[in-house]
Amino acid sequence: MLKITVGDLTFDAKLEEADAPHTVEAVLRLLPIRSKLVQAPWCGEAAAVDMSDSGFDLPNSEHESFENHTTHPAPGDLIIYPGGFSDIEILFAYGPAIFARRFGNLAGNHFASVETGRENLRELGRRLLWDGAQDITIEKA
Repeated sequence: MLKITVGDLTFDAKLEEADAPHTVEAVLRLLPIRSKLVQAPWCGEAAAVDMSDSGFDLPNSEHESFENHTTHPAPGDLIIYPGGFSDIEILFAYGPAIFARRFGNLAGNHFASVETGRENLRELGRRLLWDGAQDITIEKA
């Protein structure tokens, strides 16, 4: 289980260990993550955490780098793009979203799903849009 804190909003997310075991293992090695959450351009109702300098690493073969991957995360889903065409980042969907960049869609590994605090997703989006970047902490619950 992960505890995600954005300002005074908290979310508990279930790790998708059965469907994304390598990704979950790689993310857990980085915890705690303390960063900024910003609105993700081109992605609809989703926010991003830049992980470019985090040391996030998955096996290099395409078959092993992508697991439980999607371009359409559901509200409350956390996915991570393992790198390649774009920077490594975590995408946190707070509403209808698509993982994309100006050059097209990307797929990210779905590694966690918000279970508690879902009622705060809309407020998270409101704060990002009207107040800008938010402090985020992701840690093991």
